Amino acid sequence: MFAGTGSDVGKSIVAAAFCRIFKQDGYQPAPFKAQNMALNSYATPEGFEIGRAQAVQAEAAGIPCHTDMNPLLLKPQSDHTSQVVLNGRPIGNKDAYDYWRERSVQRGSPSLSHPDFRSEVHAAFDRLAARYNPIVMEGAGSIAEINLKDRDLVNMSMARHAKADVILVGDIDRGGVFASVYGSIMLQTPEDRQLIKGIIINKFRGDMRLFDEGRKMLEEICGVPVLGVIPYYKDIYIDEEDSVALEQKRRQLEEGKVNVAVVLLRHISNYTDFDTLERDPRVNLFYTNNVADIQQADIIILPGTKSTLDDLLELRRNGCAQAIQRAHREGKTVVGICGGYQILGQMVSDPDGIEGSITSLPGLGLLPIHTTMTPEKTTRQVTFEFNGQTCRGYEIHQGVSDTNNPILQTDHCIGTYIHGFLDNAPVIEFLLKDKSHIEACTFDYATFKEKQYDKLAAHIRKYVDINRIYEILRHD
Repeated sequence: MFAGTGSDVGKSIVAAAFCRIFKQDGYQPAPFKAQNMALNSYATPEGFEIGRAQAVQAEAAGIPCHTDMNPLLLKPQSDHTSQVVLNGRPIGNKDAYDYWRERSVQRGSPSLSHPDFRSEVHAAFDRLAARYNPIVMEGAGSIAEINLKDRDLVNMSMARHAKADVILVGDIDRGGVFASVYGSIMLQTPEDRQLIKGIIINKFRGDMRLFDEGRKMLEEICGVPVLGVIPYYKDIYIDEEDSVALEQKRRQLEEGKVNVAVVLLRHISNYTDFDTLERDPRVNLFYTNNVADIQQADIIILPGTKSTLDDLLELRRNGCAQAIQRAHREGKTVVGICGGYQILGQMVSDPDGIEGSITSLPGLGLLPIHTTMTPEKTTRQVTFEFNGQTCRGYEIHQGVSDTNNPILQTDHCIGTYIHGFLDNAPVIEFLLKDKSHIEACTFDYATFKEKQYDKLAAHIRKYVDINRIYEILRHD
């Protein structure tokens, strides 16, 4: 298990690296995270929903993703509530206070009122461990949240169940790494402390030799070996799900390129949809809710959202809705994906209050669809035809629109429920046609991702004592 001193220390990326390393070394690894909180999710081949990070880690391991890799997913809907997805299917919404207050140990069939989350995540791990070896586990946030310790499903309690060797990951870039590592270890019970077999220091900048003394000091005060110090990198691209990654995205126009404005919604989800387009040398993709920038962009994208009606209301309030409509009248291309697709229609209705108290709102009127929110959720992988070529993607959405078309096009406007729509070269070439003076380049996204996993594995091998990690695993 790669556990953390806090959120965004790099656990997901390190876990993905070891999925690839173990695969390269001839093993059959699989990722596992008992409980994930994220808006970036993915559809499994069976049509169930898991966190995007575990789908990425499964890809690094060279295996299909499965709900057993992330049996419990919390998808925030507001500052206080989340949709609870258990074994790939939503079972309702939960107030954050109530969720953390409950011990979640009742027996019985899964339901929101009497969930047995602990048994469910343990069973998922056991099924996975019977099929793969090793299991590369990921913790969540900090392992030192002692106020939540008796309710913990994903960190040390999960490590105890799995009899996992725990590697603690600390982020030196944010500062305070000595205190966070030492404190994270010392706040554990003696039983849990015994499970922590190593420390990895992540995101180091500068001359590595300057940390030699610090490395020795950490080992002395913690009584745990430092297995590696990983330098910060900028040239390896792995999908990230944490909201911190979104905060680091570009925010402004750039001359000489095709400016693609992704409208920054309050409840934006699956922003990994734009990673391929963002890396195209012809494109400057940026996130904004600035009205002037939206109107000046060449292409405007309305992304997915966990709360379509609330974001639609906010777009009308802040003037972005009118800016998008005006830009479309002026011939700018507008693209809507998933919730963004629904917003571009004529009307979004929620008669049963699936999303909240707003029963209906008029959409932006750029596409001839009406959407009704329903309790059922669509999750599936799909293939589709675009400009005569077969493309791939996946759907994860609440609500039904009155059209059977997976993609709907009108003048200068495209709407689709398909995530991964922009990972397909025919789609990108269609969007950028006649918009750039830079010659088109062929881009195989699947090959690109494989190279990134290999580069990540090589980076980790260079700076982490892999042999020592194998010794730790074999010792137990």
